Amino acid sequence: MNKVWMKIGMKRRLALLFVGVLVAAFCAAAAAAEKDTLIVADQYDAHTMDPASNSLPTARACYAIYDTLLFIRDGGPAVPGLAESWEFLSDTAYKFNLRKGVKFHNGDEMKASDVRYSIMRATTDIGAEIRTYSQNVKDVEVVDDYTVILHLKEPDYSFFSTLGHNWAAVISEKATEAAGENYAMNPVGTGPFKFVSWQKGDRYVLERFDDYWGPKVKYKTLIVRSIPEPTSRTIELESGGVDIAFPIITNDIKRIEENENLVLYRVTQNSTTFMGFNMSKPPFDDVRVRKAILAALDTVGIQAAVWRGVGKTPTSILPNAVKYSIQPEVPPHKQDVELAKKLLAEAGVTTLKFDVWTNERKERVDMATIIQAQLADLGITTEIKVLEWGAFLSGLLEKSHGAFILGWANTVTDPNYAIAGLLESTAGNNYTATNDKQIDELLRKGRGVMDGPEREAIYKELQRYINETAPMIFLHNDESIAGTQKNVRGFTPSPSELHSFREVYFED
Repeated sequence: MNKVWMKIGMKRRLALLFVGVLVAAFCAAAAAAEKDTLIVADQYDAHTMDPASNSLPTARACYAIYDTLLFIRDGGPAVPGLAESWEFLSDTAYKFNLRKGVKFHNGDEMKASDVRYSIMRATTDIGAEIRTYSQNVKDVEVVDDYTVILHLKEPDYSFFSTLGHNWAAVISEKATEAAGENYAMNPVGTGPFKFVSWQKGDRYVLERFDDYWGPKVKYKTLIVRSIPEPTSRTIELESGGVDIAFPIITNDIKRIEENENLVLYRVTQNSTTFMGFNMSKPPFDDVRVRKAILAALDTVGIQAAVWRGVGKTPTSILPNAVKYSIQPEVPPHKQDVELAKKLLAEAGVTTLKFDVWTNERKERVDMATIIQAQLADLGITTEIKVLEWGAFLSGLLEKSHGAFILGWANTVTDPNYAIAGLLESTAGNNYTATNDKQIDELLRKGRGVMDGPEREAIYKELQRYINETAPMIFLHNDESIAGTQKNVRGFTPSPSELHSFREVYFED
């Protein structure tokens, strides 16, 4: 009897062992499957998949889906993209020799006609947000299927570097025209990832494009989740719910640094966070009021209290990473409450109340709260309005705000675009409603001069003029801070926040 039970027990043990092997194999297979999917936690969702846009979350999506004629990463040299080579025929004519055999995600071959269509489309009302980049384009001449000549209206020595920006991404003319108004939900590019789905406000899903002309991505699926609450991003990273998370807030830096399963990255960011005034509305059309609010604020103290060792307080619109910045020459701003009172009295302002808009980013809400308290000491009343990212941008375009807090990251590290994108009268992102002939003229002059002492003098004069006229108050030069799982390789945060997932891979 005992021998019978021994045999039964042995069979049971063998069965359990077999089940254990199956479970282990299943877990291993599941782990392998997980490693074929990169999950990213972004603070914001993209607001469109159309490259004729100028917001960073959208630019990150576009960098995965689309290619440009040339690639320029973080101020580095231009390298061939969809164009194998190029030559400057004159100050206003650039010739590009296109790659042959490049496929769109719908299987069609990219031709010169698609390049012309893409760039000229950006000069229409569709490209209102990116008019700063496209406004000097006169025409794109199609020489043959693989050659184009881009013609400018006037010389612009800052323009060439913008051709690596998503405004100049090449899209399929056929697919775009067929999709019509629904194109943003049906994007077709030539990039290493093709579009799968998008749940707005939650996530978008991209899949590796196996017919990509360049280096193939080493994993199959890219999922980018929108997680606005900063601590939730960190918790998702700690639990393994995501592979990469950004930005990481000051409070969470140490917990990621001390976690042996995670890696923290910090790089100086070429961005400026500021509080801008809507100068189309009284009393912000009066420079004395704008300068009074600046004088009333302790910007150095605000930055230190909110960011606690991350970044610094700027003294110019241009961060140090952008050439010709005057920051090293300008002393830190000092609060002067008596000057603020004097300027308000000169402007005839006895009571002042306005709203301060910000998106959901915690640090910006915290800065708005301190600003509110400091202005209250002067009898100035502010109402803080916190909006979801898409609603925030839409409202700024409608100019229905009073003041607002926003960051401007320089994906094209040329002083022209660091300033023109925000303050040129024709700029799509001119949320301050600046219409200043001197700013416009200095920008025009700066574009028409090659790099050197003359161009440097123009942009330094321009920065000093902006400081004098105060369309905005400079609050913060940020750092790009991201966290990853220990097994993630090939990811490096971008100083412009245009993070790339093309080179990422997993290491066991």
